[in-house]
Amino acid sequence: MAPTVFRTLLAFVALYAFMVGRRDERQVGMILVIGVIATHFAWSPVSQRFGNLELGVMIVDVVVFAGFLWVGLQSERFWPLWIAGLQLTTILGHVLKGVDSGLLSRAYGAALMFWGYPIVIILAIGTWRQHRRSREMREADA
Repeated sequence: MAPTVFRTLLAFVALYAFMVGRRDERQVGMILVIGVIATHFAWSPVSQRFGNLELGVMIVDVVVFAGFLWVGLQSERFWPLWIAGLQLTTILGHVLKGVDSGLLSRAYGAALMFWGYPIVIILAIGTWRQHRRSREMREADA
């Protein structure tokens, strides 16, 4: 899908996480937004993109993974670890390109971009569930 679609979806989900989420949702949303911005500046020129290992993007992806893992290890919820795991599969795309430079550029590009959508969707679901849980607790106290 087009980067514009992903960025729009991310903007809405991150805004939702910042508005109604708690610490985990806000931290994951912030990591995602910063990661997308950093990745934008780390790409190779379009004419060379995915032809070789995208080292700058790989560094961003490793840092984003570390952030997700940090949130996941501190969280009482399991969904942040799912996000960290999906981010790890993105890193494996970089590893595969590093091991086999003949990996098709389209396959490499798809491996890097595919998991972004499920990560954003899991953040949306985690935020929604947290918001619903908080609302139910407030109603029970009232």
